[in-house]
Amino acid sequence: MNNQIKNILGRIFTVWGGLMFIGTMLIIIIPAWATKFIREPKRTSVFIKICKIWMDVFYKLAFINVKINGTHNFKQNENYIVLCNHNSMMDVPITSPGIPGANKTIAKIELSKIPLFGIIYRRGSVLIDRKNENSRKDSFNKMRWILDQGMHMCIYPEGTRNKSNEPLKAFHDGAFKLSFETGKSIIPAIICGTKKMLPADKPFFFWPGKLSMSFLEPISPSNFNSYAEMKEYVFKLMWEEVLVRCKR
Repeated sequence: MNNQIKNILGRIFTVWGGLMFIGTMLIIIIPAWATKFIREPKRTSVFIKICKIWMDVFYKLAFINVKINGTHNFKQNENYIVLCNHNSMMDVPITSPGIPGANKTIAKIELSKIPLFGIIYRRGSVLIDRKNENSRKDSFNKMRWILDQGMHMCIYPEGTRNKSNEPLKAFHDGAFKLSFETGKSIIPAIICGTKKMLPADKPFFFWPGKLSMSFLEPISPSNFNSYAEMKEYVFKLMWEEVLVRCKR
């Protein structure tokens, strides 16, 4: 397809996708807000179910086909630290409803200030102000509390979107320190298709298509001598899996 035609269609799809996202969000905003009256961890469990319904409807209206693989790796009565590669703003809409069970995502505080959307963003996230050292420490304690409550904790170990041509950016230490301190296993999750669908280097461009998220087998911190050793192992594993799975 001619690039000029594709760019025009991409902008048309952006308008359509944006209208579908906002329109469906307005339908679920009240029940999502009302979850504030439910105690944790039930609150997050109900909220995630609402978001799953929301996203299932949005996917269909926006011509997005999502496939989730490997949910059998989540064992009953166990909760995990889920690590996802991060290529696009489309990653969050697939991870939160795609992870089986109640879960929260570590997320930057700036987006929580968006009217209406901020309500949903705050409800499903542990917010962090990356410019504030106290905020980073507080977010770590909140993530420990979430795991203590039996919920999954979703973390993007690259920290920010990967805008390079490499499969992954370097990982931060936080997720692996959290695993070692809590004894919780890590489940790597490989997300494919979001970079093409909503590229970080193309403003106002959305291209419908196929997305996938594949959960790998749990990795226990007890198999490593240090969190640094665990980080190196998981990084190499996810690097190889991204290369294989995202080029199919």
